[in-house]
Amino acid sequence: MNQPLGTPSPRQRKGSWLRTVKAVAWSFVGIRKNSDYQEDTAKLNIFHILAVGLAGAVLFVLGLIALVHWVVQ
Repeated sequence: MNQPLGTPSPRQRKGSWLRTVKAVAWSFVGIRKNSDYQEDTAKLNIFHILAVGLAGAVLFVLGLIALVHWVVQ
């Protein structure tokens, strides 16, 4: 792939799961500094971001379903 020199490929990036969860959580809220965003895009693994994002979306939807079920009963 055509990547600038010095840019690690997605498989070479060493971002922790905790940092990924933190970045995705802030993104869900919609509050993100540009400098933090730039740092995350350089360090986080795209596959970790996708996995945490999908898990977060599923948990959010299940939470809403549980809340509606609790309110209706």
